[in-house]
Amino acid sequence: MTNHEIKTKLIFSTSFDPWYNLALEEYLFRNVEKNQVILYLWQNQNTVVIGRNQNAWKECRCGQLAQDGGKIARRLSGGGAVFHDLGNLNFTFVMHRGEYDLHKQLKVILEGVRKLNINAEFSGRNDLTVEGRKFSGNAFYFEQEKAYHHGTILINVDIHKLTTYLQVSKEKIASKGVDSVQSRVGNLSMFQPDITIAKMKETLIESFLEIYGGNSEPPITVSDSTYNLQDLYERYSSWEWLYGKTPNFDIVYETRFPWGGIDLGLTLKNGLIKEAKIYSDAMNSHLIEKVASALINCPFQIDYLVNRINQLEEDPDDKKILADLVTWLLSKASD
Repeated sequence: MTNHEIKTKLIFSTSFDPWYNLALEEYLFRNVEKNQVILYLWQNQNTVVIGRNQNAWKECRCGQLAQDGGKIARRLSGGGAVFHDLGNLNFTFVMHRGEYDLHKQLKVILEGVRKLNINAEFSGRNDLTVEGRKFSGNAFYFEQEKAYHHGTILINVDIHKLTTYLQVSKEKIASKGVDSVQSRVGNLSMFQPDITIAKMKETLIESFLEIYGGNSEPPITVSDSTYNLQDLYERYSSWEWLYGKTPNFDIVYETRFPWGGIDLGLTLKNGLIKEAKIYSDAMNSHLIEKVASALINCPFQIDYLVNRINQLEEDPDDKKILADLVTWLLSKASD
């Protein structure tokens, strides 16, 4: 498909409320047209956003955050926890799967940053970095024929707050070969002191329209009354979505793989698994939920668990994850 056949659309949110902004993101995702690519730019004030399958209590110092007037939010996509304040700009690319092109989407961000004379590059599983410091984490969500890719751009975030509210597992930091979050993340203002959110928006819009083409229709600025997002807002702000119930598990297995951490909790009754919950920062949020569902009513014997996992049919990309889980569970049988 050539550029001129793609309809581009720019959406800005004027709200700093994470529950509203995530509700708007899902609304755009549900309503995106074919051959359309939306770039949605948004900001949250004093917020920790966790991945779909993460345990809020483990990832965030929830009490401290609430005491300081902050909010916790849970997104649809997988991946890890991030801190947002008004020194951070969030972006979301929304489209049908036919238009999804990660390389192209990341190019928009990298070119936008490079226009400000900062030499940014893609590294690792989902990070954008400058001189080894991560300024952008990315996550992805697919459902039927639609997709979105979103991420952060740290411009002048309060790193002290970031390290105060986020509880990052020691294994995760060790796996990255650094000794703290603080030494790993970096604001773009470290490399270009006069950078502002407004300038970043400007260069992102420029690179988006250069790479995707599209007319220079004025961006749509969305305020609280533009769309009816009440039902979505209620879900994103609900206790059930944010925290869910955390059962007292009979058995908990934890480990970390290159693709993410796994915290598997099982509740048993008469030797059968009655509840299975997997907390994870793995990117594929649907796969993690499928694995947990597959274990329900399974006898608690490792070979039965392995058999259930082996029966899952997945994309080739997910085979590695399933194979790793099987190998790990088999190692438990010999413990």
